Amino acid sequence: MLRISICDDEKRQRSDLKAIINTQLELKGIDFSVIECENGQTLMSLLTKDKNYFDIIFLDIEMEGINGVEIAKQIRDINDKVVIIFVTGFSDYVFDGYEVKALNYILKPYKKEKIIDVLSEALKQINNIQNRFFVIQQKSNIYKLYLDDIIYFKSDRRKIKVITNKDTYEFYARLDDVEKDLPSSFSRIHQRYLVNLYFVLSIENSYVEINKEKLPISRRRYQNVMIAFAKIMLI
Repeated sequence: MLRISICDDEKRQRSDLKAIINTQLELKGIDFSVIECENGQTLMSLLTKDKNYFDIIFLDIEMEGINGVEIAKQIRDINDKVVIIFVTGFSDYVFDGYEVKALNYILKPYKKEKIIDVLSEALKQINNIQNRFFVIQQKSNIYKLYLDDIIYFKSDRRKIKVITNKDTYEFYARLDDVEKDLPSSFSRIHQRYLVNLYFVLSIENSYVEINKEKLPISRRRYQNVMIAFAKIMLI
């Protein structure tokens, strides 16, 4: 599901923008959700719980309290991939977008054609990075994990543990099925372990050193792991 936030302290502005976005995404047949935030603090509280919660953020610059530019800086401190689109009534703010890698900006009052163009541009960018996510479901919650952040997967019967460079997640699945959904940079070193080769420091006869840990490598998988690791080193 595509998740979008509209952060603006003016309810009418949020509603107008949401109506146009809803219509365009429905016409494209995209499964989506739009969440309105009346200030930056509300937006950041959601991102603090899950930094990858939103795919696109429409962010008003001139808000009371912390303005949109400062909020964008906070967002970039925890997520450098989410698409940020500034909303502003003054073109003077346009250049502030470069510092926080904003995709584009929309001037108020809204012009439908501009919103459609910017939304299309955002969707293209998202499609380009969509294969860089691994999605897991944890009870009623869904998390999108960047493949670049995942260190390894560990299987324990029917439960899979995902160790990332910041957090650990658990979900129910078979490691065989997880392996099928991952790029070649992930290698199965053992019946219970699937590792991101970019985090591997060394490979010995009986173990792989990764993330200050030594994970067992099975004899029958050793040669394939060495070949895969060599390919990664050459990239």
